[in-house]
Amino acid sequence: MPSEGAAGCGRWSEMLESLLALGGLVLLRDSVEWEGRSFLKALIRKAALSGEQVRILGCEVSEEEFREGFDSDVNSRLVYHDLFRDPLNWSKTGEAPPGGPLGALRAMCKRTDPGPVTIAIDSLSWLLLRQPCTTVCQVLHALSHRTPCPGHSPAVEQVRVLGLLHEELHGPGPVGALSSLAQTEVTLGGTAGLDSAHIVFRRPRQRPTHQTQWFSILPDFSLDLQEGPRLECQPHPDPYTSPVDPTTHLTFNLRLSKKEKEARDGLTLPFQFSSEKQQALLRPGQGQAASHIFYEPDAYDDLDQEDPDDDLDV
Repeated sequence: MPSEGAAGCGRWSEMLESLLALGGLVLLRDSVEWEGRSFLKALIRKAALSGEQVRILGCEVSEEEFREGFDSDVNSRLVYHDLFRDPLNWSKTGEAPPGGPLGALRAMCKRTDPGPVTIAIDSLSWLLLRQPCTTVCQVLHALSHRTPCPGHSPAVEQVRVLGLLHEELHGPGPVGALSSLAQTEVTLGGTAGLDSAHIVFRRPRQRPTHQTQWFSILPDFSLDLQEGPRLECQPHPDPYTSPVDPTTHLTFNLRLSKKEKEARDGLTLPFQFSSEKQQALLRPGQGQAASHIFYEPDAYDDLDQEDPDDDLDV
């Protein structure tokens, strides 16, 4: 009988394989409360141990900090393109790729050898804050859909792009554009001390499927899957809008107390024609004489009994 640890290892391995199986763009969306770089490194570790080429475009942290925590076997399989140290090539060392950050991404189309390759971008937010969103999306589409980049040789057999996105830094436009490009979308969150990943798989000619996994990340960037709340009890988060309470900043109260409701129900409004008011109008009270209307035609009145409205020209 397999041990519990072996079963847990098999489950997290299957989870990462399912994330990497579709290829294309895998979009990792994190937030201030739930950082996503550790999850990105877990995917990189899995791809490297599977024998794939792994190329990393590092923008936000140094190469030393990014490699920290990987064992020597994983680090030996990583090719790191460092944009953190000198992104604009001010030092004129010749290490920065021509064309800037997007030029480095385009160069990965040419430099990869035949065979599956994983390209990790840390992070897409860094690129979006410095480059037009349309240009970034075009480069990602060229990479993830295995189309040749302009001016380069044909793309490799299979390319998988892992992109980390700090969702709170961008509006719904860029987030929605990247979401439409992604074959797999992972939104990181959690509750009660547990990390969670809400995963959306988009397969060609099929409806998107949703899955939620609860996990913790170990020091070697392997995943330990946990038992979380039932999926049926968790509403799927909307990737584009956040719920807003319209009564948050009002200067008056929209809700009535029980006493206020009783007072409102017992109030008779002036325009309400109640039975009491109807009886008072139809029946004169004591001491009141009945009213009569007397009309004496004028000398110039032209009354036609057959057509009393003749003078109205209708």
